[in-house]
Amino acid sequence: MDETCTICWFRNDLRLQDNPALTAAAAEGRVLPLYIHQHEQLARATGAAGRWWLHHALSNLNDALGRNLLISSGDPEAIILRLARLTGARSVVCNRVYDPEGVEQDKRIFEKLSNNGISVRTFNASLLQEPWLVLKPDGTPYRIFTPFYRNGYAGRKQSYTPLPVPPRLQTFSPEHESLPLERLGLLPDHPWHRKFTPIWQPGEEGAHKRLKEFVQHGLQGYSKGRDFPAEPHVSRLSPSLRFGEISPRQIWHALKNLPESEDRERFLTEIGWREFAYSLLFYNPSMPERPLQHKYSAFAWNDDMHALKLWQQGRTGYPLVDAGMRELWQTGYMHNRLRMITGSFLVKNLRIHWKHGRDWFHDCLLDADAANNNAGWQWVAGCGTDAAPYFRIFNPVTQAKRFDPAGTYTRRYIPELSRLPDRYLFEPWKAPPDILRDAGITPGVTYPEPIVDLQASRQAALQALKQLED
Repeated sequence: MDETCTICWFRNDLRLQDNPALTAAAAEGRVLPLYIHQHEQLARATGAAGRWWLHHALSNLNDALGRNLLISSGDPEAIILRLARLTGARSVVCNRVYDPEGVEQDKRIFEKLSNNGISVRTFNASLLQEPWLVLKPDGTPYRIFTPFYRNGYAGRKQSYTPLPVPPRLQTFSPEHESLPLERLGLLPDHPWHRKFTPIWQPGEEGAHKRLKEFVQHGLQGYSKGRDFPAEPHVSRLSPSLRFGEISPRQIWHALKNLPESEDRERFLTEIGWREFAYSLLFYNPSMPERPLQHKYSAFAWNDDMHALKLWQQGRTGYPLVDAGMRELWQTGYMHNRLRMITGSFLVKNLRIHWKHGRDWFHDCLLDADAANNNAGWQWVAGCGTDAAPYFRIFNPVTQAKRFDPAGTYTRRYIPELSRLPDRYLFEPWKAPPDILRDAGITPGVTYPEPIVDLQASRQAALQALKQLED
C-alpha cells in the first residue's frame, strides 16, 4: 500500500469544501477518508432526530468521496492504528472538537498515535475563532456575550475566505474494510422521522441551497422578522452547522460580501452567539450538569413528570406553547422565538428543571449539540452567565398576540383551534360556549384546558427565586 497516504478522520465536519483537514491530507497524496461510529459517545452527543440527519449526511458525504468513505465502529485508537498498519499511513489529520469529552478523548488518542510513530495534525473547521483566541485583556474567558462579540467579531473586516474542494483529491478505501451505513443503526426505530424527508435535504449540497435561498428571500427584513414564526426570515442552517455540512466561515464570507445592512449584521450576531456557546462549554466543562451561576443548584424545582409529558406532547392548553412543541415533534426544528417561550413555560411556569427540557430538545432537535443546547437552556432558565434574569418570564398569551398576530403559525400546528376567531385563539378558555361549539371545540376533550394558571405560577416562581436569594 502507498506509504504516502494520509488518514482523514471525519467527525463534525461532513463536507468537502472549507475542510482544512481534508485539504491538508490531499496535499500529501492519497487520502483514506474515515468515519468512526462510537455508539455510547454518539448517544450522549446526538439524539434520535440528529442521528437521522447524521445517517443521511454520511450517505451524502460517501457519495461525494466516490464511495470511498471508510465507515467503522468501535474504539478510534484501535481502529486508526489497525488502518495505519494495513495501509502504511504514517499521518492522521482531523478537525478539532471542543466538547469536554471529545477534548479529553483526543488527548489520549493523539498521545497513543504519536507513541506509535504516527503524526497527528489538527485544524479548526467548526468555528470562526477558537475559544482561546477570544479572551478578555486579562486572559480570562468572557462570560457576557456583548463584549465577547464586540471585541472578537463585530466590525471585523475579514471575510474568513473559505477553502475550495481540494483540487487533486485522490481518495481510496481498503477493500472489505468499511461497514454498510445501515449497520450503524442511526435511523430511529419509531417511524416518526419519516416526516422529515419532504422538509429537509441533509448534505453539503442541501446546506448551500438553504444558504442561497436565505440570502435571496429571507435575509431582507431579518432583523425584525426573525421574531415572527410565520415569517420566512430564518436560515434553517442550524442542522447543517451542527454536522459540519457548511462552516461558519462559509456563511460569514457569503454575508460579508453583501452590502452592509441591519439585517446582515443581526444575522452575523447569531453566528456570534454560536461561537459564544462553544466558548462557554470549552471553559466550563461542567455546564451540561451544573448551572453556570452556582447558586441555582439549590433552586426548588418541581418534580411533576405528568406536566413534563404534557409539555412534551404540546398539550399544555396554551396554544402558542403547544404549537412550538408540535413543530418540534413534526419537523425536528423549532423557531428560536418559540424555543424561548416553550423553555420559559417549562422552567418558570411549571418550575420543572431545565435539564428535562434540555434532554427533550436533545432528542427531538435536528440541530441539538452540547454547546448550543446547554447554553440556550441555561439562558432561558436564568442560571447562565449571560442569561435572561429569572424574573423575566415569557407570557405565552401576550407573546402570541405580539409575534403571531394573525394566528398563522398557531393554526398551522394546532388545527383543532383553526376555526376559533382571532380574539380567542390564544385564550380559548375565555371563549363563550357558543363560539367554542361553532369552532368544533370541546374544552378538555378536543383541546386541553390550561394545566397551570399563568399569574399564580409566575408568582410561585418569583417566590422560589426570593427564597434562593434569601
